[in-house]
Amino acid sequence: MSLKHPIIAVTGSSGAGTSIARDAFETMFHKFGIKPAFIEGDCFHRYDRAEMERLSAEAQAKGENLTHFGPEGNLFEELEGLFREYSETATGQRRFYIHDAKEAAQHGLPPGSITPWEPIEANSDLLFYEGLHGGLVTDTVNVAQFVDLLIGFTPIINLEWMQKIHRDRALRGYTTEDATRLILDRMHDYMHYITPQFSRTDINFQRVPTIDTSNPFAADYIPSNDESFCVIHIRNRDKIEVDFRYLLEMLEGSKMSSPETIVVPAGKMIFAIQLILGPLILKLHTQKGTFI
Repeated sequence: MSLKHPIIAVTGSSGAGTSIARDAFETMFHKFGIKPAFIEGDCFHRYDRAEMERLSAEAQAKGENLTHFGPEGNLFEELEGLFREYSETATGQRRFYIHDAKEAAQHGLPPGSITPWEPIEANSDLLFYEGLHGGLVTDTVNVAQFVDLLIGFTPIINLEWMQKIHRDRALRGYTTEDATRLILDRMHDYMHYITPQFSRTDINFQRVPTIDTSNPFAADYIPSNDESFCVIHIRNRDKIEVDFRYLLEMLEGSKMSSPETIVVPAGKMIFAIQLILGPLILKLHTQKGTFI
C-alpha cells in the first residue's frame, strides 16, 4: 500500500457489474474534488481480439486453454509494475482495449484492437483500477500488496453467467452456445485467478436475484434491480468503519444478515457504495500517510 499515492481497485469478472462501481466512484471523485488516474484492467490483456481468438483456437486444438483470466492471456507483471510505480511516484503507463464501435470512434482504431502505451494522467490524486485482477496474487506476482482499498463485485454465479451470455450476444454477436463454451473454457482460470481475490478484498458487493435463475444458459432475461438485492459484506472492519444503524435508516428495505453483512435492495447499491465508502475515499484524499 502507498503512503502518498493511494490505489483503489474494483475487481470482478466479466459480467460482474464493476462498471456500476466506477459510476459511483466517479460521482464521489467529482464531489470531493479528487483527480483520479483511471485504469481499465483490459488494457493488460496480452493480445488483441483477433490474435486472442487465433491463439485460443490453436490452444484448444492442443487440449489447452488460453483465457483472459489467466497469466497466458495477460500482462500480470506489467500490472504489478504499474501499481508499484504509481504507489512510489504517481506515474506509470497505460493503454486502452477497444471493446466496441463507440470506443473505436474515440481512439481511431477498430474494435478488438489495443492502443499504444501512454503515460497516465499527470498530477493525479489517486489511481482507480477497474478490471479482472485488482487483487491478484500468484507465485510470482502480487498486485494486491499495493492496493489501499480493494473492492469486490461478484454476483452469484448463475447471474454472472446470465449477464456474460447476454453481453456477448448483444455486443459481440456470439451465439448462446459460443458464450457458454467460453465460460466453460475459462473455468480453470476463473477458479485459480479470479475467485481467490474475493478473500483478499476489504468489502464485497454481491447481487442476488429473487426470481428463478436455475438455468442461466436458457435465460433470455436479466433480472432487474427491482428483482434483486445486494449482499454487502465488510471483510475488513479495521479499515472500513461502518455505522450499521445509520445504514439501516438510510437504506430503506435493508436488513442485517450477520454482524459484518447488510442486505439492501439492488436499486440502492450505488447509494450504499457512496454511504459506506465515501468517508473512506475522503480520508484517503485528505489524510495521505495515515491510511493503513
